[in-house]
Amino acid sequence: VAIKKISLQGLSRKQVAVNEVTVMMRNRSACVVNYLDSYLVHEELWLVMEYMDGGTLSTVIKKTDMSEDQIAVVSRE
Repeated sequence: VAIKKISLQGLSRKQVAVNEVTVMMRNRSACVVNYLDSYLVHEELWLVMEYMDGGTLSTVIKKTDMSEDQIAVVSRE
């Protein structure tokens, strides 16, 4: 599994975290990382998700040089 830790300091961060959990719980797809559970640990929300080899999407995007057409194809898929 992978654990995403979200700081809950500040009211807007709390709402973002609640929205993220709600979306992950309601939307199941073979194309999206599966949400497993969540835990409140001190001032952090820990989201437990299936582990995806290769790192986070943002890391892959930063390390991959893709044309706009390639990004459009990946986004469509």
